[in-house]
Amino acid sequence: MGNTSGTAIILAGGQGQRLRPLTSDRPKCMVEILGTPIIAFQMHWLRSYGIRHIVIAGGYLHESIVNFLGDGTKWGMRISYSIEEQPLGRGGAFKQALKLVAPQDKVYAFNGDIICNLSLQALGDFHQAQNAIATIVTVPLVSPYGIVEINEEHSVTGFREKPVLPFHVNAGIYVFSPEIIDLLPDKGDHEDTTFPELAKNGRLKAFRASNILWKSIDTMKDVSEIRTELERVLLSAFLQPDSLEII
Repeated sequence: MGNTSGTAIILAGGQGQRLRPLTSDRPKCMVEILGTPIIAFQMHWLRSYGIRHIVIAGGYLHESIVNFLGDGTKWGMRISYSIEEQPLGRGGAFKQALKLVAPQDKVYAFNGDIICNLSLQALGDFHQAQNAIATIVTVPLVSPYGIVEINEEHSVTGFREKPVLPFHVNAGIYVFSPEIIDLLPDKGDHEDTTFPELAKNGRLKAFRASNILWKSIDTMKDVSEIRTELERVLLSAFLQPDSLEII
């Protein structure tokens, strides 16, 4: 898939309130899909692009993550842990985790509740070419509802099931340049503070991703949908092994 330099930070402190009872004894990133924790899908994804240092920003029931990942040896990686003693918010968690990253490193940072197969090579190249302090990945917004098409005569002309809308949403995946650390809040959310300020100065860029597998897993419905999608991908790969790659 290509060799990508840099470090990855995974925000893995989510309690996953809407995923109870699955998260009663584990953080959201440890919820299993097809018998595999979400964070394991992320580890395979990162490793396939040559990322070898991972910082886990944990909090809630982080011991289960440490027990599962260890120091990274079994994954062929080096894993460090940045544990919140008190809630810092996502921006504060990123800032604390960045202190464990080599100052010159480009950092891929993302939420611990997503599964995707985005090309990190393409993302990193885009970030570097744009000379951005931060790049956010966006994905097309899919309507959660089917829509009714109506003409000027008020006649129904058709129906479309959950169409793609002409908007993009934050995919929860970012690339940070080293100087971002001084711009992040000690406590709070980077999307409320850092990102709006960068946007005003033209230093926040968007990498628009489409035709990728991407799912943020927040509810039991999301668990069901990503399970179905992964089963479809695995079946397609089995039937046509030369046509696509599996993360």
